Amino acid sequence: MIVKPEIMRGGLVKNPHPVGCKAVVEKQINYMKNLPEFTSKKRALIIGGSSGYGLASRIALAYGADADTISVSFESGVSDKRLGTAGWWNNIWFKEQAEKDGLIAKNIIGDAFSDDIKLQTIEMIKKVFNGKIDVLIYSLASPRRTDPITGITHNSVLKSTVGEIAAPTLDLNKQIIVDGKMMAATQHDIDETIKVMGGEDWQLWVEMLLDAGVLAKRFKTTAYSYDGADATDAIYKKGTIGAAKRHLEVTARTLNKELHILNGEAFVTVAKALVTKASAFIPLFPLYGCALFKVMKELGTHENTIEQINRFMRDMMYGNKRITDKVGRVRPDNLEMDDTTQKLTNEIMAKMTSDNFKSISDFSGFYQDFLELNGFNVAGVDYDHPLDIERLQTKQP
Repeated sequence: MIVKPEIMRGGLVKNPHPVGCKAVVEKQINYMKNLPEFTSKKRALIIGGSSGYGLASRIALAYGADADTISVSFESGVSDKRLGTAGWWNNIWFKEQAEKDGLIAKNIIGDAFSDDIKLQTIEMIKKVFNGKIDVLIYSLASPRRTDPITGITHNSVLKSTVGEIAAPTLDLNKQIIVDGKMMAATQHDIDETIKVMGGEDWQLWVEMLLDAGVLAKRFKTTAYSYDGADATDAIYKKGTIGAAKRHLEVTARTLNKELHILNGEAFVTVAKALVTKASAFIPLFPLYGCALFKVMKELGTHENTIEQINRFMRDMMYGNKRITDKVGRVRPDNLEMDDTTQKLTNEIMAKMTSDNFKSISDFSGFYQDFLELNGFNVAGVDYDHPLDIERLQTKQP
């Protein structure tokens, strides 16, 4: 079977390229292998470690802290209709390489929101990590969540808390700017989004792990967030997603107090704007991303996902160059939020039309990152070579 990128409505890609996904994982691993370690050996749990910031965190910890890792993610394998998800293949390829390099790498596939998966994870920590973990990375992106206590399923929405607003964005399939709008949120919409994307599940994870006695002294945990620049203010800070992130910040302060008993800490990390499985579909964000990437590359400050996470962990999580804001969030997005960077980005966005956006922004770089999420357009991969699906089906995470 020959697999080519097939972009459907909304920017979803029908099938990932398994071999391309392997090349992307190897590229991130090789980047870390060429750098010195940034801390002593760790045992790490990553919630949502199959793609984006979660996968980069797993790789950075494995090869920058000699970390044995467990990742929890909700992914699916090969079926009659699909070649699985990109995250499915990322899990497989990371585990294969990490084990070759003498590291423990375990994948738990299932609903991270459920008590069953939390209990299964605790048992694995006891079995393979001598009963302790040193760090928990929370990097979960999901449109819905079933509350393990009530059994009610909650659905997040991307709406505005300040009334209906215009929200143009990129149609990645047709490669044109399309007019759109973000609808006004009701209080129910806000509450639902907080239940899914706020800090409740992160808190349940940490407290269940704490009660089980599997957190080591000086344990650290962080949840990734994005704050948004002025250009995306209406989408993030003034959107339902922004309300959820404020809840996440309150949760961090609560957890930080609870972890004092271990001399541990919990904090929110505000990361740089990058193309992830979630961000590519947020209204307005692709336009901002294309403009931002051009500016930051010209200024020499652009970082891809593994570069961003390496700097964060090396300098701010385990190093002595931590940058925080007035509410205690850690800010590796500092290069993005530089005044000159934002001014130049806004100037590009103000000129963007469907006729010129490719030439005045870094659409090609943004689109390349989008394709790489699913293993396409990666250097060194022969996309005309047929894949042996039966052989690939034998691989399990």
